[in-house]
Amino acid sequence: MPNLSTEIQTPFQITFSFEEVIKKLEASLKNHTAANPEATKSLLDQVEKYPQLRDGITDLTVLLENEALIGQLLIDYLPPELTLNEIKAIGIPYINTIFNLSDRFKNIMRAAGKDFEIEIRDFDEHQFFVLSCCIILNNVYGRQLDFSKPIFYDIPTADGVTRHYRILYNGDFLDILPTEKTVHLSEAEIDELVDNYDNIELWRAKFPLESWTLKGFAIMTLYDATVENAVSIFKEKLLDFNTPNFNQSITSVYRSIYRIPDLRIGFTLFNQDQGKFSTTGLAYHMVSHILPDKAEQLDKDILCLPSYRQLVHNKKYFAASDTQELQLKNAASPLMEIMLKQGIRSFILAPIVKNGRLLGVLEVVSERPKELNSINANKLDVIMPFLTEKVDRLVVELENAIQALIQLRFTTLHPSVNWKFRDQAKQLLLNQGLNQETALEDIVFPNIFPLYGQIDVKGSSEARNLSVQNDLQLQLKDLFQLLKGIQNEDAADFSAEIEQISRFRTWLQSPILANTEHQIVNYLDQKIHDRLRDIKHRQLDHLIRSYFSENEMETGIFHTYRRKYERTISRINLKMAEILDMRQLEAQKVFPHYFERFKTDGVEHNLYIGASIAPQFDFNRQILRQLRLWQLRTMCEMERAHQQLMPSLPYALPVTSLILVYNSTIAIRFRMDEKRFDVDGSYNARFEIVKKRIDKAYIKDTTERITESGKITIVYSDETDEAEYLEYVAELQQEQILKPEVERFDIEDLQGVSGLKGLRAAMIY
Repeated sequence: MPNLSTEIQTPFQITFSFEEVIKKLEASLKNHTAANPEATKSLLDQVEKYPQLRDGITDLTVLLENEALIGQLLIDYLPPELTLNEIKAIGIPYINTIFNLSDRFKNIMRAAGKDFEIEIRDFDEHQFFVLSCCIILNNVYGRQLDFSKPIFYDIPTADGVTRHYRILYNGDFLDILPTEKTVHLSEAEIDELVDNYDNIELWRAKFPLESWTLKGFAIMTLYDATVENAVSIFKEKLLDFNTPNFNQSITSVYRSIYRIPDLRIGFTLFNQDQGKFSTTGLAYHMVSHILPDKAEQLDKDILCLPSYRQLVHNKKYFAASDTQELQLKNAASPLMEIMLKQGIRSFILAPIVKNGRLLGVLEVVSERPKELNSINANKLDVIMPFLTEKVDRLVVELENAIQALIQLRFTTLHPSVNWKFRDQAKQLLLNQGLNQETALEDIVFPNIFPLYGQIDVKGSSEARNLSVQNDLQLQLKDLFQLLKGIQNEDAADFSAEIEQISRFRTWLQSPILANTEHQIVNYLDQKIHDRLRDIKHRQLDHLIRSYFSENEMETGIFHTYRRKYERTISRINLKMAEILDMRQLEAQKVFPHYFERFKTDGVEHNLYIGASIAPQFDFNRQILRQLRLWQLRTMCEMERAHQQLMPSLPYALPVTSLILVYNSTIAIRFRMDEKRFDVDGSYNARFEIVKKRIDKAYIKDTTERITESGKITIVYSDETDEAEYLEYVAELQQEQILKPEVERFDIEDLQGVSGLKGLRAAMIY
């Protein structure tokens, strides 16, 4: 018999009563509608001997003593013809006090064992108390609080497999009545309760213990929802895929579906391109029965012909109901041999397929023959769609695992140097599975020629400042008028804020400083906007809403000019980067090299070229010349593209172009702390210093910048570099890309840098 404890606290004084049923029987005799009048009268005579059946029973022992009579009383609701089919009982909603169980229910409880206590899953005392109160609020006060959610009993079978039963209540025979302890609630008190689900003390104060009587009974019906529930649990478990106990927790789901207490689950990835099974990435949380002691193996070295045809070719379930029998029929089958060595006598291999590609194989195995077969393999249909989506994501993750690790430990790397990191990444992934630490080696590429280029948006700072200035002038003008209107309506006092806005507007009559925007925006957010949102005034509401609408960054007119500026810079950068990336593909064919670019107010790029980056190829000076000419030609193409783009820009901002020539080789080292490459050593640092200072430099003894829109500037320090680049310039002049005139000049000394020279040639558009 299940536990009849009522120790859980409740606002109800529970009284089992069968008065409504008794009244219906009495009415059927009186109206001559009883199917068997003599039997009905005899039953009512018996009931009259126990008035508590009508008046109410509070002693649970009385229920048990009269269980047979109550069963006769409820025979129309719990017909004996269905007692072996239906899972029913009499009780009270959410309370584990049940009796008059159907025979099937009794058999289920008997199989669970005498020590098993039935309990609603994930249903604590707090939930029970609040939901009991909600029943009162709905039935007595007319509220419509939706507190329903699926509730389940988890009951083990004699074999230890847990079955999941959905609980349904029929409460037509229940009445809720007040007692002398009842606290009558106002609408405001009910609203307070509705907004404070977690405040159990408030609920207990409004609904003291036994402050209401719950009189009558409910009919409880269970239905076996094991498969549906297992699918739900399975989806939850998939969220914990990378946890150590995943395999164990997921196995219980399959055991519920198949009702096999010692069923085992495995999984093996499949690389369709290579035709290989693999366990890489699964060692931490999954077991493979196909590859119990190997990391990978070709499919044709494992599968027999029937299993290969089903899994790999047809991508359908392959089931072996008796491994030993199949081994005798396929003597050369490595798969059957592998399974038998693990004590597996029947199994199902289910292909995980996405977009026609075999991603992996789910393995369901049993130690007994005939338990798994081609018939019950179809039970997996309810699980496979969710598993497929998860495995698809896993395969993508595994495909990117090495690169992701490189990004985590190193940086986003160009393919030209990626190979240098892959060996370390592979070792790290392997050692993570073995819980071993691996020291990272320094990664250095010596004897590298650097190439640096820059396309810079000229006047970008001034354009942005002007955009900010125009936007803020409009915003402050509208805000000034809004606050004046609020003052006139006596809705709030903004006198001090109006004065400050006037000062801001005066500031904006002159060129703004670096912190002007930040200072004004902070003041508006901290001093004005919160107060505006708190104003409740019918005549002002639409004006305040309109103001905030216009302050939306994406759509409001207070950000019009800044959006134009951002679109201008974004379109320039996008076009420049698009050309550079496209031409980079050609440059990589000349010789693999490390390439990086950066977007700011324009686009910068670095090329690092040398034998240490691509040791499998022969590097020579001629390759360097080819890439230097490629860089100059590409920079000219970017200049021309911008000239065509400029008329369509919100702001017609020009660009300047600069190339830095560095004739000595350097070494680049991966900086672990900054997750990026940098030049290695103080001797090589001169290249970085020149890069950072050159773009704002002037021609020596003048006030003229070395860069000028419409021209390509080449900075160098050695006469041999000058001669080399003049050859490149001459070639581009012949192609009508550059004009015939070439300017030569010395560059002013910079901090820590002197002796630089420059060439400058005008573009032909």
